[in-house]
Amino acid sequence: MSETAMSEPALAAATEDFAALLEESFHGNDGIEGAVIKGTVLSVEGDFALVDVGLKSEGRVPLREFGRGNEDAPAVGEAVDVFVERYEDKDGLILLSRDKARREEAWDVLEKQFDQTNAVQGVIFGRVKGGFTVDLNGAVAFLPGSQVDIRPVRDANHLMGEPHDFQILKMDRARGNIVVSRRAVLEETRAAERSKLMENMSEGQVLEGVVKNITDYGAFVDLGGVDGLLHVTDISWKRVNHPTEALSVGQTVNVQVIRFNVETQRISLGMKQLETDPWDGVSVKYPVGTKFNGRVTNITDYGAFVELEAGVEGLVHVSEMSWTKKNVHPGKIVSTSQEVEVMILDVDPEKRRISLGLKQCMDNPWTAFEGKFEVDTLVEGEIKNITEFGLFVGLDGDIDGMVHLSDLSWDKDGEAAVADFKKGDIVKAKILDVDIEKERISLGVKQLTEDPYAEAMGALKRGQIVTCVVKAVLDAGLEVTINEGVTGFIKKNEIAKERSEQRPDRFAVGEKVDARITALDAKTRKLQLSIKAREVAEEKEAMAEYGSTDSGASLGDILGAALKRKQGDDDDGPDDEPVAKEPVADEPVADEPESKESAESEEKPDAS
Repeated sequence: MSETAMSEPALAAATEDFAALLEESFHGNDGIEGAVIKGTVLSVEGDFALVDVGLKSEGRVPLREFGRGNEDAPAVGEAVDVFVERYEDKDGLILLSRDKARREEAWDVLEKQFDQTNAVQGVIFGRVKGGFTVDLNGAVAFLPGSQVDIRPVRDANHLMGEPHDFQILKMDRARGNIVVSRRAVLEETRAAERSKLMENMSEGQVLEGVVKNITDYGAFVDLGGVDGLLHVTDISWKRVNHPTEALSVGQTVNVQVIRFNVETQRISLGMKQLETDPWDGVSVKYPVGTKFNGRVTNITDYGAFVELEAGVEGLVHVSEMSWTKKNVHPGKIVSTSQEVEVMILDVDPEKRRISLGLKQCMDNPWTAFEGKFEVDTLVEGEIKNITEFGLFVGLDGDIDGMVHLSDLSWDKDGEAAVADFKKGDIVKAKILDVDIEKERISLGVKQLTEDPYAEAMGALKRGQIVTCVVKAVLDAGLEVTINEGVTGFIKKNEIAKERSEQRPDRFAVGEKVDARITALDAKTRKLQLSIKAREVAEEKEAMAEYGSTDSGASLGDILGAALKRKQGDDDDGPDDEPVAKEPVADEPVADEPESKESAESEEKPDAS
């Protein structure tokens, strides 16, 4: 045995010491896996850092786990916290993780913040389905898309890589699940700022804000914690069809608080209120009756709006656009942005309304027509339209005159007379009347010829007895003609004196009857006749000439004698007796003698 060789007792003692040292080395490391321990960086080799954690061997940590972005690798000798994933791998090295160490540290902090409902800071670093991933100082959390901002955000690139405050909504350490919300923090901050702003707010106050969103009816302006609505009508004094014409998202604007409600926290803002109201003194600037040039800004079904100056517009009603173009859409007379001359018709500063006239700046064709054509002048024109009440004829000056149905023909009814005309025909007519105020010109076609009935009607007068020809037998009476064309009517109760004889069916068409004219209107050409009145007149005449029943003569005798005399007169008279007869005057009946004898004595000559 050599000198260096150990004796058996010594070797046994050394073995026992080594076992004790090994036992001591492993003592207390039974639960080291899954724990966070302190380590020291020994060296940096390639993509790994060699870390001594005080165990029998060192561990390697990937450099990418020491930071995100462009952070530097750890320095040699630097103390770091690492997570022991496995005490020893197949190569005899301890498997360490810096990420998991940081995550464990972060979870401890986050759980405390979650219990105290405090906000935590993190960085949005990735995009996943339905939202984003957030680094909460080592712990990875999920940020749903609906929790990014108070309003939906289409592009969140400007939020990436920047630190933000988040509220933890849910935590599950066993599953490693954390859900956070940036919106909750914004709403809480916004509520505090809103309360402070509303406490100090007053109507008329001027604030600075940023246009946050634009809609068709206005824009929402962020006043620093609270949004106010800037309506499209309050953006400018001049017409703004859409807010985008004057504003853009992100634009900084000065606005005035018009009104606000503390309970609902609704704020109405205005921009035009910060400018001078152009309607001040508008009555002086635009007196009624004066003419101005303006620009058409908007066209509607009922007219067109014309801008006289920035912020001052007037309405040209469709009825004030043209003298001649009626029932035409304003868009066919003027166009948007067209420069036009208008007249001020009315100004109402309280209602902020100005009524304008376009046609008043043009010559009135009705006045020109009246100066050129007098009443009873003959004119010629094309039939523009045919309606149920007459014809419209085009005249000089692009105006129309109307021929009423009653002025179309002397002998035809309205509908029958209209049938003789059609649209596009050229007709001649006589001017009957010109009404400038109502813009009406009355024409007549029948007035071009003499009234064929004027002479016939002139020969007739009330009380005259005429011979009529039955034209039609009606339930209400008889329609008759006189003097070959003049039409008259005999009512049923005027057909006979006796009620039993008052029957139209006693007569036939073409039969001649004598009747007395009871009413005559040459203007309306209405003639009323009565057989009954004729019979009463004849009876009075007979009574006056042949005696009375009081003298002893019967009514039959009297009428018989009268009829006999009339028959004799007819036999002796000429063949062509005029139809119309002179009216019979209601003569008083002659005084009858007291007796028959006295009458005879009066007829005999005196013998002496």
